[in-house]
Amino acid sequence: MTPQKVSYGLHNLPLSSSGPLDCALTGEALLNTPYFNKGSAFPADERQQFNLTGLLPQNVQTLEVQTRRAYEQYCSRSNKLAKNTFLASLKEQNEVLYYKLLQDNIKEMFSVIYTPTEGDAIQNFSRLFRRPEGCFLNINDQDRVLHDLSQWGNADDIDYIVVTDGEEILGIGDQGVGGILISIAKLALATLCAGVHPNRCLPVVLDCGTDNPDLLGDDLYLGLRENRVRGKRYDDFVDTFVSAARTLYPKAYLHFEDFGLRNARRLLDLYRPRMPCFNDDVQGTGCVTLAAIMAGLDVSGQKLSDVRMVVFGAGSAGVGIADQVRDAIATQGHVSREEATKKIWLIDKPGLLTTATADTSGAQQSFLRDASEWNGHDTGLLSVVRRVRPNVLIGTSTVPGAFTRDVVRAMAESCPRPIIFPLSNPTRLHEATPADLLAWTDGAALVATGSPFDPVTGPWGPDGEEVRVEVAECNNSVVFPGVGLGCVLSRARLLTDRMMVAAVEGVAAHSPARSRPRAPLLPDVDAIRSVSLGVARRVVQAAVDEGVATQQGIPEGADELERWIGAQMWQPAYRPLRLVDRERASREARGELRKAGTVKRNSTLSPEQSRCL
Repeated sequence: MTPQKVSYGLHNLPLSSSGPLDCALTGEALLNTPYFNKGSAFPADERQQFNLTGLLPQNVQTLEVQTRRAYEQYCSRSNKLAKNTFLASLKEQNEVLYYKLLQDNIKEMFSVIYTPTEGDAIQNFSRLFRRPEGCFLNINDQDRVLHDLSQWGNADDIDYIVVTDGEEILGIGDQGVGGILISIAKLALATLCAGVHPNRCLPVVLDCGTDNPDLLGDDLYLGLRENRVRGKRYDDFVDTFVSAARTLYPKAYLHFEDFGLRNARRLLDLYRPRMPCFNDDVQGTGCVTLAAIMAGLDVSGQKLSDVRMVVFGAGSAGVGIADQVRDAIATQGHVSREEATKKIWLIDKPGLLTTATADTSGAQQSFLRDASEWNGHDTGLLSVVRRVRPNVLIGTSTVPGAFTRDVVRAMAESCPRPIIFPLSNPTRLHEATPADLLAWTDGAALVATGSPFDPVTGPWGPDGEEVRVEVAECNNSVVFPGVGLGCVLSRARLLTDRMMVAAVEGVAAHSPARSRPRAPLLPDVDAIRSVSLGVARRVVQAAVDEGVATQQGIPEGADELERWIGAQMWQPAYRPLRLVDRERASREARGELRKAGTVKRNSTLSPEQSRCL
């Protein structure tokens, strides 16, 4: 049923982020609850009302002062992994302070809370472990899944769930139960980048064992020390979790993260027609790459219907990009998927994927080219580029140096502004460096990468003068937080293709290169909140137009809708607390949501980590 479209105003919003918070906790219980804790910033009246006198130093400080202290302590840590651990401990004490510190220093800290440092933290999960955060479900206790999930709230308490089975983490492979940290990190980014309420998020790991020999032989490893379970028992476990999550939290949006290649797309295809769900490795990577392509087309004066794209590396990321580009061409051009598919060529280890290629996956099937068209032709990258004459070349192969000078120059011969994205991570696995791509095309290439690169300077101005070219990073964080927020606020029944295209358009609209041709094709993380707001607005509008939004009172106009969304984006700011009777209080007011997320006073936090409060 299509929701009523009326002016909703900015009062009585479903997820308002202003006004007082009901709180039934007092004394140490309040200080030990990260969502409510203000530490030294509790004002005098709240110290008295909530029985905090004598538990805190006398000087009442501002959030800004606390943030300065926390930043000094952060800087004192000797390396990025130690900084990551400090931030994790801070989050366990005071969520507002944690997010305020990140928000004020987002460019500096982004790589510490996410890739690549989060990968180090995940690899060391069992060695750095202090206390649990998130929901741990294991395949040997399937009969307890519903009970264990139920501890995290009531039907209206959870908006956003991120789940992983830890099989393919951040390019470092099978990390077993340590995958819980990627679920936690993704939700932290959803809050930081899009204002998803942190108290309404649930990180989950499905422990199915591990095939990582280092973990299996490690006495400190915290997960199941047995090989991964696969097949029907695995499928039943995933389905048990999904069914329990839908039963307990029917309004929640489900985000799959870092599942293995054999499961990622299969599970997405299975559950996507039934509920609002998303896989960042498949859809997120595809969306952010498509947004960069659309920005590059705009800079070069082309349209999406002009695309001729070669994808080198046809794994989950490469096929996910192909899917998103195909769906966008079909949606915008009002053509069939089959017609749109004709503009895309996939190359993998055997060469160009054709109907004669053995052992292709189900995800690759729709992109296979007719083998008869390639009889007698070399199907390697250089030959395909020469014959296809693409204007877009995507690298997701992890083959370093695959985009050679000959390949790039062959592409540039038929394309004045070639769009070339070497996306493989980490940096040492990139198909080419931006400096080489620009040098080989006399500065004409439009480049985006999978990791951060410094700007490139070269003699590519009108009269040979030096110009500085900034390189965009295809980071999924410009897409998935806004998509999630849009689904949460619209209470979407499904996440449709049109909603995904709308998200891409939202990111592309913020491309700096549209106003400055030598600027990056994608916005930087320092603009991420405004980007996420724009993405969420378009996702909500598309959900309404598609008839899958169920939230009543969604405004029609773009400006009013953005105000409606913005008023519901959580901000790292201390809100007044309103003391309520415990017997009649909600679970949130009693501090019982995310029940594993509190810190005891005698925890293993170091004195230095505690003093920032």
